[in-house]
This record gives sequence, C-alpha cells and structure tokens, in this order.
Amino acid sequence: MTKPLWSPSNRRVQEANISRFLQLVRQECDPGVKDYASLYRFSINSPKAFWRAIWEFGGVVGFVGDSTVEHFERMPGAKWFPDASLNFAENLLRYRDDREALVWQTEIGLGGSLSYRQLYHRVAGVASALREFGIEPGDRVAAYMPNLPETIIAMLAATSIGAIWSSCSPDFGINGGVDRLGQIKPKLLFCAAAYTYNGKQHDCLAKVREIQQRIDSIQKIVVTPYVDAEPELDCLRNAELLASFNDDDATEIEFTRLPFDHPVYILYSSGTTGEPKCITHGSGGTLLQHLKELVLHTDLKREDRFCYYTTCGWMMWNWLVSGLAVGATVVLYEGSPFYPGPAAMFDLIDEQKISVFGTGAKAISAWQKAGVVPRETHSMASLRTILSTGSPLAPESFDYVYTDIKKDVCLSSIAGGTDIVSCFVLGCPVLPVYRGEIQCLGLGMAIQVCRNDGSFANVDETGELCCVKAFPSMPVYFWGDEDGSKYHAAYFEQYPGIWAHGDYVKITENNGMVISGRSDATLNPGGVRIGTAEIYRQVERLDEIIESICVGQDWDDDVRVVLFVVLRKGLALDENLQNRIRKVVRENTTPRHVPARIVQVSDIPRTVSGKIVELAVRNVVHGKAVKNMDALANPEALDFYKDLPELQS
Repeated sequence: MTKPLWSPSNRRVQEANISRFLQLVRQECDPGVKDYASLYRFSINSPKAFWRAIWEFGGVVGFVGDSTVEHFERMPGAKWFPDASLNFAENLLRYRDDREALVWQTEIGLGGSLSYRQLYHRVAGVASALREFGIEPGDRVAAYMPNLPETIIAMLAATSIGAIWSSCSPDFGINGGVDRLGQIKPKLLFCAAAYTYNGKQHDCLAKVREIQQRIDSIQKIVVTPYVDAEPELDCLRNAELLASFNDDDATEIEFTRLPFDHPVYILYSSGTTGEPKCITHGSGGTLLQHLKELVLHTDLKREDRFCYYTTCGWMMWNWLVSGLAVGATVVLYEGSPFYPGPAAMFDLIDEQKISVFGTGAKAISAWQKAGVVPRETHSMASLRTILSTGSPLAPESFDYVYTDIKKDVCLSSIAGGTDIVSCFVLGCPVLPVYRGEIQCLGLGMAIQVCRNDGSFANVDETGELCCVKAFPSMPVYFWGDEDGSKYHAAYFEQYPGIWAHGDYVKITENNGMVISGRSDATLNPGGVRIGTAEIYRQVERLDEIIESICVGQDWDDDVRVVLFVVLRKGLALDENLQNRIRKVVRENTTPRHVPARIVQVSDIPRTVSGKIVELAVRNVVHGKAVKNMDALANPEALDFYKDLPELQS
C-alpha cells in the first residue's frame, strides 16, 4: 500500500461531521459500525436505515412518513419516502439570521453580500410576484443567467411554489439554449442584460429575443440589469426588470410542500451526439444526496465559506447552492477564473477567507502549467478542502496541490454527474489522500466495476463504473420520454437492472477509485480497452504541452491511437518532441497506449462546462457530422481536425 500524500489530524477526525454521524449510526442502528469502511457497508446493506438516518441527521424540514422505500429491488422503479412531503426551497432557507448567506464577486470588481435574513426576504418578494403572474407547481421556470445572487433568488422563489427550475449559462448560443429550454416549454424566463468574460462584455438581450421568438411557451421575461444598468427592453415581449419583482411587503414565503419525488431541477446532457436529454430530478432525492455529500463527505459546516467555480449550466452550480441548506456562506464568482491573471482564484480564496473551494481538474492543471505557486504568494490560511471534478485529476496535479498550493489540505477529487445531480465517488475528511486516487465510494451508492460480460471486476481491474442498487437521486424521468425508453437506454441497456454510468474505472487497494475516462470514448487498439485519461496523464507532464485530446481512428481493420496536442506559444511539433511523447507514454503505460499519429492543433473543442469532447473530434476525423454544434463553447475548434493529411496514411 502506497504512502498517502495527506492524512487528517486526530482533531480533524474528531471534529468531522461524519464522526458524529458514525457515532449516531453505531448507537441507534448497528454497533459494528466503527470506521468509514464499516459505515459504507452499513449504508449499502441497510439502505432503509441509512437514508432515514440521513434525513434525520440532515435536519430535513418536512413530513417524513413511515415508509422509507418501496420496490427497492427495482432499478429503475424504486419509490423513496412515498408518504413524505417537503419543499426544496424551504430546506435551503431554513436559516433566517444575520450570518452571510451569499457573497459574490465578479471579474470586473462588482460584489456584495446578503445575510440569510435578507436572502429570505428577497426570495419572498420574487415568489410573491411569480404567484401573481400565475406560476403553479409543475410549471417550468428557466434562466439564461450568469452566476449571480439573482439567479439563486429566482430559483428559490420558483421552487418555493413547486415550479421546476432549469438554467443555462449565457455563453450558450441561441440554438444551444433553444435545444434545451425549447423541449421543456418554460412559462417564464429569467435573464441578464449582459455578462463579462475575460474582460469582454457580451450582450444577452439580442439572443434572448431570438430565444423568445422560437419558444412560444415563454410568456414573460425578467431581466437582471447586470453590467448594463439600464437595458433596453423594447426588443422583448412582456419584459420587466427583476428589481420590480422585489416586494418589500412580502415578508413570508408560502412554501408548497409536495411529494418526495416532485421534480425540482431539469438538467441536460451535453448534447454533443444529438438533442440534449432533459434529465429531471426530484426534490427529495436531490436534497438528501446533497446533504449527505456536503455534510458528511465534504464536512461542510455553518462557519464555512464555500465556493465552487462554476456556471449556471453545470450541475456543480446546483450542488454549490445546496450549501445554503447547511447554513454555510456560499461564495459566488462570475467571470473567467484566469482574469485578470492566472492567480485570480487564489486572490478570491484569501480575500473571502474561503475554507472549501472547488474547481475543474483542468483548472488545476492550467495553474500548474502557468507556474502559479500560491504557497509563495498567498496566505491560504483559511483553506482546508480543495474539491476537483469535471475530468480525472492527474497524479501530477495531486503533487502540484500539495507542493505548490498547500500541504495541509484535504484534496477531494469527486465524480458523478448531471445524470444523478450528485456523485458516485467522493472525498472524505477522515480518510487519507493517495496520489491519483479518488478517496472513497459514496455512502449509499452500491458501486461495482463490471466487465463486459456483466461479472464484477477484481481490485485494480479496470471496467465500467456501475451501481447495482437503487438510490434516491436517480432521475425521476427524462422530460418528454413518455415510455421511459430513452431513460432505460441511457443507463440500463448494457447491464439489465444495473446502472452503467459510462466511466471506465478501477477500485484500488486503498478502496479508492481511479477513472480512466469515458467508456464511450475508450480506445480499442487490437481489441484492448484503453482509457484516454491514462494517456493524458503522461503526455501533459511534458512542459511543452498545454493540453491534449486523444481519439481512436479506424484504420486497416483495427483502431489506431491518434493524439492531438496544443503546444506552448511559439513551439512546433518536431520529430524530437514526438519521440519524447511516445517515450513517456510507453515507459509509464503500455506499448498499446503509444499514439500511432501525433498532430499539433491550435485549440481543443469543449462543452460550455469545459469538458473536452472526444466523440465530436472522432466524428470529424472520420468525416461524420457533429449533430449539435451549439453544445460546444468553441465549435470553430473542430475545423482543426478536418481532412488532416497526417491521418490519411
């Protein structure tokens, strides 16, 4: 067993929320629960007792009922807390004191804060206006918004009524917004007048006008005057400013309590292979899962200041906002994480005294490549947990965090996704951190690694990430999927009755996990499955390479590995660098991982949430159409991959 990079102190273990929860379970449910491993076994083997304990420990506001789950053996089909009633927003607004609830900062220097008391009253005003407009339970309320307090206020107001919330970030193109919101037919749309990114201002209202014209269900537009203080609204039908929605007389919120699985959020698949799937999540399952992950796995407390760099089009926004249910201070940042310089996020951590900070794995890699060394330039005194997701975190990024950011910090790589609006594998404040490994399997998530034939893999054997038992945050359905066929095809087609998540993984001897990439992007040279992340980890160690993307090209009745690299400014891919790339891959993986072709490109296409799109590149390489270009933040980057002479021989 390898030596950990970090281990929690005795004090940290003693003060952790999960230590209190473990003691509760041991006293009331199972005296054999003494550590994380036994707690995990209890959570899998006694799901009824476990999830009821989460409800109680998380202090869920609502009526729980006598039954915890019906038809647990069905997946899909299990029905959690069938007698329960609750309201999602009521649980996020349970605190109404003067502690800061929201703090926000933008790349252009705007910012401020709201106490829990002020947040409650702001939500009350918007909720009152929404009721007057006729919003009812089940109506869809959508947003085309930056990451601002107004977005959270609108979400809480809508869900307090029982409306279903769905948001896109304003960097989505018109078609991208219509492809998503057009399917769910929202009654009302919140938007911003403009937004900024990397120091440049971008107008929103022209795009919103086109979206309104193409989605005839939108009856009203509510505009936040962000960046543009006096926006011209004449271009929109039935539009008004959000300021007019704040009613000082609305002091109490009439929370509508609804069944446990009443929809609260609609999230979207990336849409790079077709029309985005509208993944609909229930309020109770989302709340329970977020409380479990934030309170137990992240160790979030009231005194924490919690920030996750995200947009409103990524599920991490939904995850971040649930920090309000814990009573923590949620810190929002709007803009580029590298503006006005690469250390912007570390400035934010120090200025706002952030204790729990999350970001994408690619950002950590980018800081390393840029030579950012916060331990030499910043205090980092408040920071005790760093969270990473979006793509596998390379072992070298683990080294960077502990060498150049902070030595005493719990680095929690987490993974799950939009599909479950939560995680399958996470961090844990009472467990050590091992290089290149996600710390643990999530409580209540019966994870197995499956081989192609459906049998379970051994430790350190790579296969498909699967969940073999039902859990509360499974989608209640896909919007518009009347017979459930799309839902079934997405997760249960490969292994009947088992959730196949689409990640290529292995469980380690430390009971952690290593993710090798998406299984639908797995390379198969000579019939041997290779995860793309295994190649990225080696290639991006080289200083010359900023980023890379790898695909399999059909060639001579087989598949050959093709690697595309973005190099530092002014560098060119010569034979010497190609040989060094192949050498580092061969020495640290296997000969089958070595790319047959290496091609320099200027940019790598990615979704608006920052994930690289291997399947889109593979389609272009094979002369196939990419079905939904509007799902990409930089669709023009695909031009670099068309008709390449290097791939014709």
